[in-house]
Amino acid sequence: MGNFNIRTFLKQAVKTGASDVHLHVGERPVLRKDGKMVKIDMDFLDDEDLERSIMTLLPSYDINDIKKNMDLDFSYELPAVSRFRVNLSRQLGHFALTLRLISFNIRQVTELNLPSVIQNFADLNNGIVLVTGPTGSGKSTTLASIIEHINVKYPKHIITVEDPIEYMFSNKLSIISQRQVEIDTSSFNDGIKYALRQDPDVILIGEIRDRDTANAALKAAETGHLVLASLHTNDATQTINRIINMFDPQDRDLIRDQLANTIRGIIAQKLVKVAHGSGRRPIVEIMISTPTIKDYIIKNKLDEIYDIMRTGSDDMVTMNASLFNLLREGVITQEYALEASDNKNEFNQMLRGVFRGTENQGNNYYE
Repeated sequence: MGNFNIRTFLKQAVKTGASDVHLHVGERPVLRKDGKMVKIDMDFLDDEDLERSIMTLLPSYDINDIKKNMDLDFSYELPAVSRFRVNLSRQLGHFALTLRLISFNIRQVTELNLPSVIQNFADLNNGIVLVTGPTGSGKSTTLASIIEHINVKYPKHIITVEDPIEYMFSNKLSIISQRQVEIDTSSFNDGIKYALRQDPDVILIGEIRDRDTANAALKAAETGHLVLASLHTNDATQTINRIINMFDPQDRDLIRDQLANTIRGIIAQKLVKVAHGSGRRPIVEIMISTPTIKDYIIKNKLDEIYDIMRTGSDDMVTMNASLFNLLREGVITQEYALEASDNKNEFNQMLRGVFRGTENQGNNYYE
């Protein structure tokens, strides 16, 4: 008890390839590795361990001030080791810490095993591109890769509005201004509103959480800016629905028109454990706006958008097709594929089609 050193522990966590760290009073430290929770064979943590860790991570705060905050998000950096996105919370009257590891190195789209077509979104001059998926699916990493591609290729002004700031960028051809909610700006909505007065070409929104942020993002996209943002949804059609349903019923037709005219693409992603060894690979659903998709959004025919994506035309792909491709290549197992699929009936039909030797039905993934 009392010997827990947060810096030493975090250095070891980085070496093991963990993605997250969980610290709770009365429990051993826990790491998430390859999507699984792993308890570390160490002493149980006590209140003193957590308070000392918090003071290390947040040296400018007094512990009495922290006790007034039920939840707090912030960033922490261990030089030459890693950055961390940190959430401070409380449970049963005790502090708890959850840390997400964020690499200093911003990898290219192809290095992330993502489809190269995603890089094309970096070439856009306006509109909105949404990167979606559950917590821990790599949304921030994908967005950072797109931003870095712009940074390397174009002389633009990029403004990020984040909570907290995750990846740190160095100016290359572009100039990048990074603003943290509640430190550099009061809210996502205000951050976007004032960003429009700072001569931006590109605006990155860490997360669209509510109607005000969605409205500000759509207006920024309408006025000739490229807007990149994340959302906690599982696929393209759910993402469109989520945005529209943030608004009152009487406003939804107008929002459909606005979204149809500004959306350039949706990237939905998950991470799936590989069949052999350690590590995970992304599965990705990609929707690219076309005149037909624009029309279907306006007419609220979202099921027909999915049908277009199933054909694999215009570099589009469904989540199931992405899963099936990795399964066919032997990267993931059938068990992991079925576990990850949100449409298991369709995926089982795809499997039955292959086993029967059927023709390609449009997904470009059947043999």
